[in-house]
Amino acid sequence: MDAALGQALLVRARNAIAEALGAPCAPEPDHPALHRRGATFVTLTRHGELRGCIGTLEARRDLDADVRANAEAAAFRDPRFQALSKPELAQTRVEVSLLSAPVPMEFTSEAELLAQLRPGVDGLILEGYGRRGTFLPQVWETLPTPRRFLAHLKEKAGFPQDFWSPDIKVYRYEVEKWKEPPMPQDQPLH
Repeated sequence: MDAALGQALLVRARNAIAEALGAPCAPEPDHPALHRRGATFVTLTRHGELRGCIGTLEARRDLDADVRANAEAAAFRDPRFQALSKPELAQTRVEVSLLSAPVPMEFTSEAELLAQLRPGVDGLILEGYGRRGTFLPQVWETLPTPRRFLAHLKEKAGFPQDFWSPDIKVYRYEVEKWKEPPMPQDQPLH
């Protein structure tokens, strides 16, 4: 993993949110990869709990623009959460995932698909019938078995957990990820 790229992405993600809130921004280190097309997800956590997660599945713009747009979207437009407030920013940790290009998976049954999954490695995109959902590889931490991972991904895409159709498509991708260091108050509140 490229630590310098990770730091450049993390600073840009935090700065995009800070700028939108009228908070101070940090100096941004440059990196040549920032000017190449790339797809990122920005995940925000507060007290160890998810606070927003938005991203891009396919590289359509340069990494600099992509990470900034996804950071703002995760902070202010994730429909699961209210917009992040300025007082919350200092307690919010940023994680940036850089996605590889999605690769279509070949399978003839759900059992065959499950057998191909690599826990902790694969991010998945499931699509069919006008619906689509994705889980980053980090989701394996809470859904560690292929069957549970896939069942919850189906649900996220709007299907029942036991849904199956030979017409669905599944793509796999990997990520490089970087996360801001935890703070003492990052422990869950329960």
